[in-house]
Order: sequence, then structure tokens, then C-alpha cells
Amino acid sequence: MKPALLTLLSWLAVAWLSAPALAQSDASDDFKYKTNPLTTKSLGRDLQKSLKPQNQEIVFGDPIAVELDDVPFVRLEEVPEEPKTIPKVVISEGFDDLVNRVAHAKAIDKIQRGYFQKYILSLAEESGERELKPLPNDTDKRFWTDDMKNEQYSNYNSIVGTLVGINLAHHYLGHYRKYQAKLVNAEGKHAPINNLLTPKEWDESLRLGVRNALNAGCAIEGVLPFFECFEKMPERPAWTAFFVPDDAKYKDIKKTLEKVQKDYFSGKRD
Repeated sequence: MKPALLTLLSWLAVAWLSAPALAQSDASDDFKYKTNPLTTKSLGRDLQKSLKPQNQEIVFGDPIAVELDDVPFVRLEEVPEEPKTIPKVVISEGFDDLVNRVAHAKAIDKIQRGYFQKYILSLAEESGERELKPLPNDTDKRFWTDDMKNEQYSNYNSIVGTLVGINLAHHYLGHYRKYQAKLVNAEGKHAPINNLLTPKEWDESLRLGVRNALNAGCAIEGVLPFFECFEKMPERPAWTAFFVPDDAKYKDIKKTLEKVQKDYFSGKRD
């Protein structure tokens, strides 16, 4: 048998043996999100570029850092560098899991009413001490159509854009430095800034963060259910304070977000 023919047959044999594995890999990709911490880092750069020039002087470069932690959080820190420290918004892998699941659960609710509320009740039982549980029936093919993935992607960007925008505002408004000493205890455990803020400080960072998100192309429709889900929990886990103050009311948050977006699209821009 000629060498060329032997080579061809060898390649065909490898391809035939590999086909089941490739098919299995492609099938598993059908149940994966397009969004991950790299998505958040990319969006963080867009948010930084969308800030006013004077705020870009305070928050500069790549503002997002990722931490390998199952606890869902978004927190603040400054990285010592020369000639000046670099403000960072630190997100956890648990945060990415949380946003992906909430964004997806809300999308699924469009074809299976009540799904989102059931997921909220399940989420309320999460301590954050281990990886979040997957969504109920998460291998149902109806939940992974292209339309469903696109809806999830849009919701994800809305949530991340708003939350990162709010936390960038904490840096350029001076909230981080004001409360810095209270954000890490003697054991090195991080505390949420939200429960230290005055109502005025929370409202200002909320408004500016949403405006920043809108400038970066993120509307509010996806983040509204994210804020709403915390109020619908029978009892909020401690980690929820990384995203919203314990005493914040959803109706007030919704009112603020809707006004900022309405003003933005009507041309009333700062």
C-alpha cells in the first residue's frame, strides 16, 4: 500500500474515532454561557472609558480584578503602584455564577412563568460558602435556545454594567477612602460598603453608576429583576449586602433607575 494512502487512511481512522468525543464536546457547549469574568473585565474597560474625563483621572486603566472565591461579591480596593495607587473593583467567581444564573432564570421565566420566583427562594438558601447550585432543570434544551442565550446575555450585561458602574462611583466620589478602614476586619474578612453608606451616598452612586452603564450601552431592564430578587427573599443571606444596602427598597431603586434611563434617552445628559 502506498505511503500516501496509508496516511489518508490513518487520518480517516483518527477522525472516525474522534467523532463521538467531538460530538459530546459540541453538545456540552450547548449548555454553557457566553458570559464569564473576562466579559466583566471587558465591560469594565468600556465603563471606565465612558466616565467623565475628571473621573477617568481617578479611575484609570483596567478597573476590574477577579478573585477565586465562591462567595458572590463585588468589593473595592486600591492597589499600591507608583506614582499613585490604582482603584479596583474586585469581583468573585461566585459573583459571575450569581449573575449568570439570575440573568438566565429571568429569561427562562418568559417561557415558564413562576420559574424566576422559585429560583429566588432557592437562592435565598445559599450561604455563599460553596459554589452556587445550578438552575433547576438546567439541561432542558428549551432553556438553551439562541433566543434564550441572547436574552441571558443582555440581562448579564445590564446587571454587570450597573453594579460595576455603582462601584466605580464609590471610588471617584470618595466613598471608598471614607470607609476604607471599616472594610476589612482584624481577621482580614471583607465587609460590604453598602451598609456603611448614608442614604444620600447610596442614591448618588446608584444614579451615577446607572448613567455610566447607559453610556457604555447597558440598559436597566436586566438589572431591575436582580435588585428585585433580594427584596423577594424571605431572609437575605449576608452576601446580598455586597450588592444592595439591607434597608434599600426595591421601589425606590426602580424609580431612580427608570428616571435616569428616561432622562438619558430623552437627551437630558450630564
